[in-house]
Amino acid sequence: MRTEGREAYVPGRDTGRRLGAADIGEALGVRATLVQFSSAFCQPCRATRGVLAEVAAMVPGVAHVEIDAEAHLDLVRELRVLKTPTVLVLDAAGRVVRRAAGQPRKADVIAALGEAV
Repeated sequence: MRTEGREAYVPGRDTGRRLGAADIGEALGVRATLVQFSSAFCQPCRATRGVLAEVAAMVPGVAHVEIDAEAHLDLVRELRVLKTPTVLVLDAAGRVVRRAAGQPRKADVIAALGEAV
């Protein structure tokens, strides 16, 4: 998934553990889940929220979950989230298949979902 920022998908940085509803605070999507780590005063986070919500509404079985990074520091540290927004694409089983930091483009989010579904 390309981003408009400098950072993009970095393979090998995820823990390999599956995320579930207990971790992200909401049920996983039937096909995939877009997990967005945000912070209160992050302007790119607002734009990312719109992009991910639009994609989730377009693709059946895809959920969008936004997590306040400051309120979930243990999870942020475990998943090595270094900046906001950071987006994780989870497959139906909760495995992280892609990740990106910075504001993603809609086309790149759709392409990343192809790996998850």
